[in-house]
Amino acid sequence: MADSPDTSAAELIGLVDSKIDMVRTRTLDLSFNELLDMYENGELEISPEYQRLFRWSEEKQSRFIESLILEMPIPPIYVIEMEEGVYELIDGLQRLSSYLRFRGALEVEDNEDQYLRLTDCDIVEGLNGYTYNDLPKALQIKLKRNFIRVEIIRKGSDQRLRYYMFKRLNTGGEMLSEQEIRNSTIRLLDNTFNDFIIRMSENPNFRTCIEFLTDEKKEKKYDQEYVLKFFAFKNYRDHYKKNITPFLTDYMEAVSYSQIDSQNDAIDFNYDKEGKVFIKTFAILNQALGENAFARVQNEKFVVSLTPTHFEAFTMGIQKYLEQLDETDEQQMKALGNLIKEIKSDKAFQRVAAGGGKNTANFLKQRIEFVEEKVGEWLNGTQ
Repeated sequence: MADSPDTSAAELIGLVDSKIDMVRTRTLDLSFNELLDMYENGELEISPEYQRLFRWSEEKQSRFIESLILEMPIPPIYVIEMEEGVYELIDGLQRLSSYLRFRGALEVEDNEDQYLRLTDCDIVEGLNGYTYNDLPKALQIKLKRNFIRVEIIRKGSDQRLRYYMFKRLNTGGEMLSEQEIRNSTIRLLDNTFNDFIIRMSENPNFRTCIEFLTDEKKEKKYDQEYVLKFFAFKNYRDHYKKNITPFLTDYMEAVSYSQIDSQNDAIDFNYDKEGKVFIKTFAILNQALGENAFARVQNEKFVVSLTPTHFEAFTMGIQKYLEQLDETDEQQMKALGNLIKEIKSDKAFQRVAAGGGKNTANFLKQRIEFVEEKVGEWLNGTQ
């Protein structure tokens, strides 16, 4: 029989009620025309980072507009109340952006038309080919007056509960990467660490070392996730088990918590010190091997790739020796590059860094320690 909970029923109800009281909400039914006016007047904001996640195809945008014209029910959107009563959109990006695009109010890419032209409407096919300005006035008015429920999280709400609420929301059905979701939601706690990660991701040496990351993955912010991986494995590795996603999210949250309170799960982060370590690490790896820093070796030749296990092993494996390594010493960097290539070719290293099932904490520890040992032996023999 399972152990009985320590908390009594009355205590549990009290705990739940106390948390409910910490989230202040308000519900409004607003017309799309009101939302358009609020957006154009700066009363409703879509942050630049969040707006870049607008990915619905023109077909999906068109079918949403068709749904509005047909007065079909649609899910609510969620906003957070900022200073001076301004609302910031958090959930409902695809729906609201589709309407703004149809009205010609949304900033678009250079190769896109300002006004969405309906396509692939499958209920009223006669709508295909129309822009908003082409529609009969009666349908324009119908669109303007169509209402949507807006759930507002008031600015007096507890930051942590506000953050957790939005982290669990459906983000419109689009397949966002984990880092895109982190970027979009973490600012509800504090955006200092996230801004720092974005700045570090622009470091030229880092960009060269991840040169083989595909454009598609860069678009989905995997470059920023690699920066987060660096600091998480450097400072939080004891918490890693096997699944990288919750590990990275937990670390990002813990650092962000330190900006708003000092609860037990908050982690202090020295931005100046950590930034210098990051910059030197990738200056060394860039000078040693450049774009091949995290590439595999096969038949003594580099394979065009960015291998996550190599990223972990070599960024972490040289941390003990940063003071002994000098990125301006060409001879030392050339020798380090040759050593890293030898490690990549070593069968013992490949056993802990290649193949399936190597994402466990034990294998992570083994490959980092393998690099540490080899670099240490090399430095002790050459210094």
